[in-house]
Amino acid sequence: MGKGDNKVPLSKNFSHNINYLLKELRVDENFDIIHRQLEYANRKFGLFFVDGFANENVMVMIMRELEHLAPNDIYKDAVDKLVKRFIPHIEVEKIDDLEESITQILSGQAVLIIEGCNEGILIDIREYPSRSPEEPDIERVVRGPRDGFVETLVFNVALIRRRVRDRSLIMEPLQVGTRSKTDIVIAYLDSVVDLDLVAQLKQKIEDISIDGLPMEEKSLEEFIFGRHYNPYPMVRYTERADTCGVHLREGHILMLVDGSPSVMICPATFWHHLQHAEEYRQKPIVGMFLRWVRFTAVFASLFLLPLWYVLAENPHLLPESLKFIGPETTGQVPLFWQFFLAEIGIEILRMAAIHTPSALATALGLVAAILIGEVAINVGLFAEEVVLYLAIAAMSTFATPSYELSLANRMFRLVFLIGGALFGIYGFLGSILLWIILLATSKSLGVPYLWPLIPFNGKALLDLFIRIPVPLKTKRPSALKTQDDTRE
Repeated sequence: MGKGDNKVPLSKNFSHNINYLLKELRVDENFDIIHRQLEYANRKFGLFFVDGFANENVMVMIMRELEHLAPNDIYKDAVDKLVKRFIPHIEVEKIDDLEESITQILSGQAVLIIEGCNEGILIDIREYPSRSPEEPDIERVVRGPRDGFVETLVFNVALIRRRVRDRSLIMEPLQVGTRSKTDIVIAYLDSVVDLDLVAQLKQKIEDISIDGLPMEEKSLEEFIFGRHYNPYPMVRYTERADTCGVHLREGHILMLVDGSPSVMICPATFWHHLQHAEEYRQKPIVGMFLRWVRFTAVFASLFLLPLWYVLAENPHLLPESLKFIGPETTGQVPLFWQFFLAEIGIEILRMAAIHTPSALATALGLVAAILIGEVAINVGLFAEEVVLYLAIAAMSTFATPSYELSLANRMFRLVFLIGGALFGIYGFLGSILLWIILLATSKSLGVPYLWPLIPFNGKALLDLFIRIPVPLKTKRPSALKTQDDTRE
């Protein structure tokens, strides 16, 4: 536990307040934590801030204004008068807790301690180092905005506000971590969302007891949703503000974590991870075509390779018209081990691509695809059809919009393959049944993961498979139990 759990009130003893902050912030040992000794209107002031977060222009402007103070200006009610009249800045407030002052200083704000006052002044002069908003690499669209989220929380909130100009949009701040004090924002439309769901989510966050979130939003997801044995994501991640705006209006809740460009959307079902903004940036008929192609790719990434293996190993299951399926020569290695080794090879290639500079990524792909694949076939290690079907499965995996979903599907592709290798067609079908049971029994904040397929909702299922024109989408998803189910 950090000391910040206990309140330490400011006293009128100026030296006590200054010495407490000097000691707890270890100003003498930290070169970037600044303490300025100031004097205005015959009073002593102590200014504390972190050098790397401070906007120097704002600080200089405030100090120049304070130089014009006369003793009579702040003879009585000094803090009130400074906040309301003499500090030329928008985000200024009073603070009466030294421990809270330490938290805010380390978060990037400045604290001004005034002699003879039992309150200080909190000045938000933060200017975090940040990059410019750019289009997310994994959520690119041909038509549409190019501004994606960055690692600075306040910028991300502004991007969402720009797209949802609704007075009922709530951006509720929370903090997690007794040492890291990580800032979290829960965003929702309180005139639309299920408020019981919001209360449930807030309670889960407030119950988190840890010194910090090592992996920002991913660590937060693990605390809230648990179910660590289930590889499927219970939230949808996005780096696009327009995607966040759409889900807010549907009745979803957003979770933003400072330091991360990814926003969590919840509740999320299996089908949410198959959606992409490109479908809504084209005509409805084109969007429906793109959606069906994407669905085909995702299910091919799951089932095509293990199904081909089962049929190749059990040719008696094939009708006469499909007898061509299966390799003429299987190579020197059994088919199962060919697939298993190739799957591991694809994973190694993916990891290598992540750690390879962009300028060398193309060369890496050529080496893997041409040299390794071609030589493996020529020496008889792999059959040609194995490489073909594995390439199709890998391409289909990369066509999955959600990176987290693609990793989970890849794991279950191996499970289906192992089931088929051990027990033939019955093992393959049995492993698929267990996969469906896992998805059907999973819930994201109480919402069934396979809704609207399980439990069945015909109208919502039609909307899932057919890209309905926006003017005709007048209802919100019933599974979210929104206060207002109409979008008119």
